[in-house]
Amino acid sequence: MGAPMKKLAGKVALVTGASRGIGKEIARLFASEGARVACTARTLDEGTHPLEGSLSTTIAEIAAAGGEAVPIAGDVSTFEECERIVREARGALGPIDVLVNNAALTYFIPVAEFPPAKWLKSFAVNVHGPFFMTRLVLDEMRARKSGAIVNISSGAAIGPGRGPYKTAPLRGGTLYGAEKAALERFTQGLAAEVQADGISVTCVSPSQVVGTPGVLFHKLIPRADVPQAEPVELMAKAALLLATEPLERVTGRVTYSQQILQEFGWIEKGRGLGVDVPGSGYAQI
Repeated sequence: MGAPMKKLAGKVALVTGASRGIGKEIARLFASEGARVACTARTLDEGTHPLEGSLSTTIAEIAAAGGEAVPIAGDVSTFEECERIVREARGALGPIDVLVNNAALTYFIPVAEFPPAKWLKSFAVNVHGPFFMTRLVLDEMRARKSGAIVNISSGAAIGPGRGPYKTAPLRGGTLYGAEKAALERFTQGLAAEVQADGISVTCVSPSQVVGTPGVLFHKLIPRADVPQAEPVELMAKAALLLATEPLERVTGRVTYSQQILQEFGWIEKGRGLGVDVPGSGYAQI
């Protein structure tokens, strides 16, 4: 018997925020499953960003494993940059079959102290960017009557509920939570709009915090291997599942990594958000 068919054989995937963390792992896994991957992020080379990780490193690791990927340095916060990113990805690899909107930028600052310029920049990356990228790939997906869009959310989208409050919230998390809640609503609205075109649209968050360079930088956990964290590989597997399962099984799902992996039998037992405790309101409808 020959080797099993790879889940993304012959497909082209575009992954934003692919220089480090969850985006990097998604790009690596998709390439190992046969996709030709366009990796985009702002950091092209190591040492040009305070955090470890770069497109050059991601591409080198994919190539060393026998995969195919191209780097496209870019900033998804403007439509013009997104146009260039998609144009270059299409020129290098062909029409986009799978889009993963993973790029994120946030600042943990209370609303009363938030600089408006930083607020607008974060919103541009986390909310406008997924719209821009989606808008630019939809026409070709609709023409082919197939495609998958996977948006990466966060447990931050689950708000604190009504008051009065007994404990202080995570310092400065209001903006990021609002952005991810918007992305979840965008996911379900878009999924309903393009279902008839054969395009699947889904959204997934980590069930437990992932020790990415950004998470460690913001000191959300002390180390990547603490018991309350999950391996980055689980988010990549969840994105792969959502990008490859038939539309009728997943479109419109707002879910959590270990929840969806457990539901589809990709892991035996999950824990965290979506398993032990409910997720956001959008995850429950």
